[in-house]
Amino acid sequence: MTGTFKFRQDPMDQFRSWFKEAEKNFEHEPEAMALATADEDGRPSVRMVLFRDLKAGGFHFFTNYQSRKALHLGSNPYGALLFYWHGLYRQVRVEGKIKKVSAKISDAYFNARPLGSRISACISPQSSVIPDRLFLDAMHAAFSNDLGQKSPQRPGNWGGYILVPDRFEFWSGRDNRLHDRIQYRKSRSGWIIERLAP
Repeated sequence: MTGTFKFRQDPMDQFRSWFKEAEKNFEHEPEAMALATADEDGRPSVRMVLFRDLKAGGFHFFTNYQSRKALHLGSNPYGALLFYWHGLYRQVRVEGKIKKVSAKISDAYFNARPLGSRISACISPQSSVIPDRLFLDAMHAAFSNDLGQKSPQRPGNWGGYILVPDRFEFWSGRDNRLHDRIQYRKSRSGWIIERLAP
């Protein structure tokens, strides 16, 4: 079924294995992933975000809760992820339901970020139309000045999500285009593993 590839029975273990290989292969930002969401009418949107953790059975990422992606998730809590590692000629697709993580998890991640990233999260009205770059720079300068030596607190409109997967696809490219595609589908009894035609 899996040909020359020895795939693990648990897709989370399989992902961890491939992700470690991507890190060792010095892929540029191996944690970068495309996140696709759709609004209440089913109109899709996709953007790159950073995968930050693989805990509690899912993929964690963080964002502004007033961003376009967050508004989508408020009305349609399903999404898809895509990782692509060019040097390894591999990609992983993940689909599932997305929900917010706890405030405790969001606080812990926010406080571990570099100061500049924390300030940006505090001031950016993500996805909103702004007049120009000077607007952002002025907000940044004013916030930093008011902050002084204090540490910024996580704003209430910023935090994490977790995508709990119910489908994976592991794709490994071949020069003859007969690529390997292994799909995992969640069932009541566990994961069903299938090979897909390229």
